[in-house]
Amino acid sequence: MKRILLVATLCLSFGLLHAQDSLIVKSIYFGGGSYYIDGQQIEELETFIDQIERIENYEIIIFSHTDNIGGKEYNEWLSQMRSTSVVKELLEINVPEELIEIRDFGFSNPLYTNRTHNGRVMNRRVDVILSPIVF
Repeated sequence: MKRILLVATLCLSFGLLHAQDSLIVKSIYFGGGSYYIDGQQIEELETFIDQIERIENYEIIIFSHTDNIGGKEYNEWLSQMRSTSVVKELLEINVPEELIEIRDFGFSNPLYTNRTHNGRVMNRRVDVILSPIVF
């Protein structure tokens, strides 16, 4: 729950939603320096999307993160590669591309501390955030 509140706060700060909107969040985790998504996480992503009724009623925001190991340029590249991997999987399960918005953060804006191993592990992720489209 704490994590969802942190993601919601981050979304609010970037103007992606209003306080009354409800978010649905799924995180995909990566190994250090990797943008490979393992089979189990692909299945979880497919299940997550399959459970959403009328996906066309959501904006899908991809927040891509890294830990702070390595330089800024490398982590920006890695963040982009991670979001590209997730978008590729979403497109393969027929999520419309026009619903997807990408925000690559690299190592800026971590939700967890990068001072600990566990914090760095938790920062190596892509958050797939579904925000209802208001008609």
